Amino acid sequence: MPLTFHIGRTEVHLPTVLLTLALGTAGGLVAQAAHVPLALLLGSLLAVGAASVFGVKLAGRLPALPQDVRLVFVPVIGVAIGGAFTPDILREAALWWPSLVALALFIPVAHWIGFKALSATGQLDPVTAFFGTAPGGLLETVQMGEEMGADVPMLTMLQFMRLILTIVLVPIFFAWMTGHAVGSAGGASMGAREVPGLQDVGILLAAGVIGAVLGRRTRIPAGIITGPVLMSGAAHLAGLTAALPPGWLIGVTQVVIGTTLGVRFAGVAPRAFVVALRLAALNVALTMALAGLIAVGLAPLVHEPRAAVFLAFAPGGLAEMSLIALSLQISVLYVTTHHVLRIVLAVTVAQVFSRRLKKR
Repeated sequence: MPLTFHIGRTEVHLPTVLLTLALGTAGGLVAQAAHVPLALLLGSLLAVGAASVFGVKLAGRLPALPQDVRLVFVPVIGVAIGGAFTPDILREAALWWPSLVALALFIPVAHWIGFKALSATGQLDPVTAFFGTAPGGLLETVQMGEEMGADVPMLTMLQFMRLILTIVLVPIFFAWMTGHAVGSAGGASMGAREVPGLQDVGILLAAGVIGAVLGRRTRIPAGIITGPVLMSGAAHLAGLTAALPPGWLIGVTQVVIGTTLGVRFAGVAPRAFVVALRLAALNVALTMALAGLIAVGLAPLVHEPRAAVFLAFAPGGLAEMSLIALSLQISVLYVTTHHVLRIVLAVTVAQVFSRRLKKR
């Protein structure tokens, strides 16, 4: 078997990929033993990310894992979220409209505050600062920024740092707020503890595969996860199954997602990394502070816990925020619905206001 081959345009060095996955798994297990919140995701992310930034070589190469591997596992999260669909949940969704309206206001306000703050540092040009502070739509904002002449490496790092800092800080914040470990670190389990039967496995697999394919082809927001959510939700509402993906599979998904995020820092200069980290931390702090204020005022109106509202407005990735909601076992559909809309709004706002930026 050849040690090097291609997946699409990506060259894959098998020993490096296997060692990268092993490093991510080891980091996740160490974090789990230390009772870190969302341990498998955060541990793998930090272990592989640190190795990438400091130039650690695995089989003679920097850590690497094809991003296509992530696409195979992300639908697992969507299928698990779909298991939360019940008639009671759908009735509760009618009460969410004040929250969705607030989100439509939150996105442009958070983007404007972040843009002004990062511009005031004098370390970024206006185009990079504008697209680097968009609270969602990572790939779309990087592409738009590149077309308008942004500093693409810095823009990419700012967007990834936004996502990663949110993933790291939100579970730690909840643990600090409650005074004890939360989610998987506190003994909560994600997914089913028992092995689903063959019929249930077939239904869940079909929901994941068909949902992912339809989601990508119809180009719905974050279709790779939204499609499986809808297909799994329909299967659960119809009574075809009550099963969920097994906990071990969701654990593997966490490791894969954390590892694919970590390898993004391979080849990044430490100095540029520090600059991007500092600027992204400022942006994330402002956005999360605004999300916290909204959570305090909005939670009574939508009959959801403050933690759920805060998580719904936190500027992380859809898959990652959904995993945190699953881990914390709070209002998974509420959180997921808001993050799908957040991506749409963030990209739309960036498109609309970039026209004004271009004229200036």
